Amino acid sequence: MMADGVESVDSPDWHQQEVMLLREVAKLLGRSVEPHFVIRQTLRLLSEWVGLNRGRVLLWDPTDEALSIRHYYGLTAEEAARGRFAPGEGVCGSVLRSGAARLIQDIDAEPEFLCRSVERARLPAETVSFIAVPLREGERVCGVLAAHRLRHRRRALNDDLELLKTIGTLLGQVIRVNEELQRRTAVLESENRDLRQRLGAKLPNFGILGDSAPLQECLANARRLAAGDLTVLLLGDSGTGKELFARAIHHASPRADKPFVKVNCAAVPESLFESEFFGHERGAFTGAVAAQPGRFEQADGGTLFLDEVGELPLAMQAKLLRVLQDRVVVRVGSRRELKLDVRVVAATNRDLPTLVAQGEFRLDLYYRLSVLPLRLPTLRERPDDVPILVRHMAHEACLAWRREAVQFSEPAMRLMKSHPWPGNVRQLQSVVMRIVLMAHGSLIDSASVAAQLRAEPDLSLRMPPTRPPDPPSIPASSAPWPSIADDGAQARVELVRPYETILPSDAERVLDALRRAGGNRSRAAQLLGMTRRQFTYRLEKVQAVDPPK
Repeated sequence: MMADGVESVDSPDWHQQEVMLLREVAKLLGRSVEPHFVIRQTLRLLSEWVGLNRGRVLLWDPTDEALSIRHYYGLTAEEAARGRFAPGEGVCGSVLRSGAARLIQDIDAEPEFLCRSVERARLPAETVSFIAVPLREGERVCGVLAAHRLRHRRRALNDDLELLKTIGTLLGQVIRVNEELQRRTAVLESENRDLRQRLGAKLPNFGILGDSAPLQECLANARRLAAGDLTVLLLGDSGTGKELFARAIHHASPRADKPFVKVNCAAVPESLFESEFFGHERGAFTGAVAAQPGRFEQADGGTLFLDEVGELPLAMQAKLLRVLQDRVVVRVGSRRELKLDVRVVAATNRDLPTLVAQGEFRLDLYYRLSVLPLRLPTLRERPDDVPILVRHMAHEACLAWRREAVQFSEPAMRLMKSHPWPGNVRQLQSVVMRIVLMAHGSLIDSASVAAQLRAEPDLSLRMPPTRPPDPPSIPASSAPWPSIADDGAQARVELVRPYETILPSDAERVLDALRRAGGNRSRAAQLLGMTRRQFTYRLEKVQAVDPPK
């Protein structure tokens, strides 16, 4: 009789060999859980006892997102290095993708068998078979166990298939235990590194993460500015870390042990501006049941951080300018002047020179604030810092949500680095938190990152450029403005547009825009690329020359 195309054999002898082989494998498992030793010795037993030659264990490599030979017996190192497959590629790739074992009776008759590791000429000239079974880590297929055998051997192919399935189950457990040990070790090492950093004498970057050249240069400038006592203006896109830099300047200054007070200028109503900034006396207005110091008083001796200073209305700007000039405040409901010692650090993501040219920001206040301007680099200017930020944010998210630590594969991290990040660090943090929350396991792959990045709205069309393409120029009589460059070079700040006379041809453009906007002056100004004030000025001039009938 024939079985699978081979001659029937004396079953008890082969079964005895299988029992002895499994007993030896069990002894190996009892001696060590180190996968390389256990797997290699098991592959040796399969080759010497039952003739399953050139055995190899292929594992999914999340770093390169490929199936590669990690353990082998009967192969050279060069042959093993060639054994790399994408999911679904070749026989082993199809086993990884489907999770089903494959039995190839004749490799020469199977188109999916690629002979990638061992060239066909190096195999026996007779018919060669190939068996591949999945290795499982729980419900997940994590790799493939495979081996050659000669087709004519006096042993049924199905018996070898079942034996490899049994061995694969045991080796899968070895791999699972080892990966869990490695994961826990990596988590402990990461936590220890974080603890050592947090418990260090003093963070050199004041909590600002990153090693890139643009960031380090900006930090060096911030340290130099901290030594003085002049007003600092932080410039940069939203999400570049202006508050962190303001705190860094404060903590690196002689005022480090004094208060650091933050005010969001965009959130202060005009009616409460004086009370919020300068304080009030009891009974100064309805609801003032007790005296209250203002932000300037609270920051006395320390640093006052004026965030979003570009959002201040003109009326508030005049009041703020007076305090910055005189360094005294008067509480609402009082006549007594309070002398203060406050260093001001302001920040904005608006283009203040353009606002000055448009009449929306006071020129004298701009001069008072921008004594020491410092531009913060965007995240797209320092992509090398993205991995550091991602790992930190992912760690913080895992701690906050009490879930297992996660890691990003190298392809996933490359995707994160190549993204333009129009929202800078704030957007990066949002995406990382979402990725961690939606993660199913401890490893974040490139597909998960790509899915979350595709879900991000395209902000590039909505966000104004950091600098205008054609900024207005400063009058020739104005003094040049100093920069913080080491060579002491002077940089001229362009502020005021040159005077432009109104030409007769402007009348037609202005009236046509007003008609197209349905009489709405703001919309008409937008059509002409003007501010509402500029449009109204031209309209009044036109109407003065040719009044409507």
